[in-house]
Amino acid sequence: MYKNLNYELKGNVAWITINRPQALNALNSELLDELGSAFTHAAGDEQAKAVILTGEGKAFVAGADISEMHGLTPLEGRRMMQKGHAVMNLIESLEKPVIAAVNGFALGGGCELAMACDMRIASEKAKFGQPEVGLGIIPGFGGTQRLPRLVGKGMGKYLIMSGEIIGADEACRAGLVERVVPAEELLGAAEKIAKTIAEKAPIAVSVAKHVINAGYDLDLASANKLEMEAFTAPFGSEDKKEGMGAFLEKRAPEFRNR
Repeated sequence: MYKNLNYELKGNVAWITINRPQALNALNSELLDELGSAFTHAAGDEQAKAVILTGEGKAFVAGADISEMHGLTPLEGRRMMQKGHAVMNLIESLEKPVIAAVNGFALGGGCELAMACDMRIASEKAKFGQPEVGLGIIPGFGGTQRLPRLVGKGMGKYLIMSGEIIGADEACRAGLVERVVPAEELLGAAEKIAKTIAEKAPIAVSVAKHVINAGYDLDLASANKLEMEAFTAPFGSEDKKEGMGAFLEKRAPEFRNR
């Protein structure tokens, strides 16, 4: 179905594995199109309650494909940028949680791809960075905006302006990564988190993700108002009846399509 990635449903978790190891999984236009298609498929896959995104080989994504970008005109570069933003926005706004299992290099567009996910679990061998200024350009898939929001304005400027590449432990200390695990434990750790989330009420997880994303840049009063408006949405759902009923009956809940 796909040339540059694999899509597999394991239980209630969808796995999207970028598979261009010969190019260190670099993002070209074709791969961006396939990522958009795969995440759109995951969005409509009723069995999938969470998504794990990872890379094949020694890279998560080593960046955008420079061999393709080198010959682009400003107009063509803008079109590729728009395509990249569309994919990142699709991942960020997906109603299901997306976990990046960062197995190796996550540079440039790869770092931006990881940042579009809801959380990042990194192998101890992973490397992160936005080295675009060394190529005469700037991050173009949301890096100038998502990175400072995760690590702070000063650290974001430092990493983007210096192009420095940092290891997983430093990325974790900076707030770019949530957990660092041994390389051989990465996929198992990501799967455990995905399954833990997938066992929760789907509508509650979806609403929580939306409220966090939508309220993050608002002032506290406006963000709290957003939460109050969203709070009542799950009350009319079967998930709420099942979750609270199971609690009162001291049993495990059985949510829809679990």
